[in-house]
Amino acid sequence: MRRCASIVGVIVGLAMIGVVSAQQAVPAQGGGGRGGGGGTGAARASAAPVFFEVSWVRPSSQTGQTKVVQENIGTANLELRQYGLHESCLLTSGTPGSETTPFSVWSGECEQPFATLFRHGSNSVDLTGTARIRWAVKTSGFHVVRPVIKLNDGSMFVGDYAAASVPMLAVSEFAPAAIRWAKLDPKRLVTLGGTGGAFNEIWVTPDLARVDEVGFVDLMPGSGHGTGGYIHVSQFQVFGRSVPRAATTSRSN
Repeated sequence: MRRCASIVGVIVGLAMIGVVSAQQAVPAQGGGGRGGGGGTGAARASAAPVFFEVSWVRPSSQTGQTKVVQENIGTANLELRQYGLHESCLLTSGTPGSETTPFSVWSGECEQPFATLFRHGSNSVDLTGTARIRWAVKTSGFHVVRPVIKLNDGSMFVGDYAAASVPMLAVSEFAPAAIRWAKLDPKRLVTLGGTGGAFNEIWVTPDLARVDEVGFVDLMPGSGHGTGGYIHVSQFQVFGRSVPRAATTSRSN
């Protein structure tokens, strides 16, 4: 019996040592980042600050469902930019103050692909490193919401990250630096050829350190009212460090 008790005691002791070791190891996780050294002295990467957050508002001049205009942007110093062959087709949707159907935007009436971007009044944004985009989306059919950026020289790019949520508005976020990008025609909103490579890939590497406009796109035409095909976006936030806008202004498209 004494021998059994001794063995049990050893097992319990080893288990306790394992638990303590695991608890001590937790703070070191993530400290070194990708390829970092780790350890208790390693500094964690700081989260990127909020660069802008879109606040959708309904001015007193609007009633019912109308085309989205600058006056629907309640965020100060933020400019609405819209691109596509079917101009100004994005419509307002929802009810101000509602939690289940918040006032937001909807693309069902867009007969061509359509992109909605936002430009800060004085600064560009650095979307490298820990920068991220957060949005709340609802979709129908095979439609998905994709990120779009526009650089100071007028070049536009679409990301291969796609968000879809048929049942309800769902919040998700991603790091622009962690996804692939393809060049986008700002008028027709079709992807353009890249540098080639294996399997004729179209991926390119835009300069994410100086992004002039950030937004979202639906690369498929909407099906009209009803549940056929659309994207619905309520929340849209960009987290990244602001940088002075370059002297060269973006080309108008």
